[in-house]
Amino acid sequence: MSFLVAVLVRDPLIILATIAYGSFSLLVSFFDSDGEKQAAVARAWARMLLRIGGVRIRLEGFEKLTPNTSYVFAANHASYMDTPVVLANIPARFRFLANDYLFRVPFLGTHLTRAGHIPVAQGNAREAVKAMTEAARLVRARQISVLVFPEGGRSLTGLQEFRDGAAYISIKAGIPIVPLALKGTFNILPMHSLHMKPGLVVVHVGEPIATTNLTIRDRAELTAKVRSEVARMLE
Repeated sequence: MSFLVAVLVRDPLIILATIAYGSFSLLVSFFDSDGEKQAAVARAWARMLLRIGGVRIRLEGFEKLTPNTSYVFAANHASYMDTPVVLANIPARFRFLANDYLFRVPFLGTHLTRAGHIPVAQGNAREAVKAMTEAARLVRARQISVLVFPEGGRSLTGLQEFRDGAAYISIKAGIPIVPLALKGTFNILPMHSLHMKPGLVVVHVGEPIATTNLTIRDRAELTAKVRSEVARMLE
């Protein structure tokens, strides 16, 4: 029965909502030089998606965040649902650091580019450093935050090793890095599945870690510290 509800009701509504919000976002992008209007549309889309899918959210640790402060958020990545969950619930103006192949996907790539999200090349160290340096510059210039999935992709087998991009950006920009644990998204939308299931997602914010006295040479140690904190919150 639940499968029929997903196929006959939930999935069509999600597709319609995505087309409607996506088309509106594309239209708005022509009058939105800083990407903030598109970000507002993306948040509205994410909240609608969660509502349609019957996803309940529990927020923990959000009192640790200071309003109007720039952060690098470093989150685990287990499901495509991670994106709408953070869009709908993180109380900050932020952009994603995302795999560059997503920017080549028709329609999606146009949105990502026009909204100011930052592509990072996989397997090309020089281009990756350029992308992270640009992210740090963007954070400083526009006083926004960046959200990174340091595992580099979704995983079927639990928390993977973190790459050091999030640490690099936070040190380069001189802003705190925030460990972020997303629990339950894999159950809502498992890898290789196209059908959302209702359920509970817990978004747990860790203690922001200051980077003002760190150098780029400290990024490996900082990355390990952030991963350890995310792992602890996922237990």
